[in-house]
Amino acid sequence: MIYTDRQNQVKEALISLTPTAQWSIEGDGTVIWLDTEQTQPTDAEIQTEIDRLQADYDAKQYQRDRQQEYPSIGDQLDMLWHAIDAGTLDTTSDFYTTLAAVKDANPRPE
Repeated sequence: MIYTDRQNQVKEALISLTPTAQWSIEGDGTVIWLDTEQTQPTDAEIQTEIDRLQADYDAKQYQRDRQQEYPSIGDQLDMLWHAIDAGTLDTTSDFYTTLAAVKDANPRPE
């Protein structure tokens, strides 16, 4: 979750908890529940979901870091083609070593 303002945090939590429900949010984050079919989540449930979404977002920082450092898909495919063409599609190829360097620099948390 990248939002720091309460209104957007509540919005993302409600979308996650009740994706088909009808509601609106006031500027201060107060929920106006409009749905007659679904039960409105409690403030505690909303906060728990905000915390869960934030933890999930934080845990995937390594993915966002990797994405910025990987070569473009076109460049990756070119490296792959050259490795196949040269018969060196193994851990010594530029394709492998380039991607491995990005993964090593941005490891997945244990």
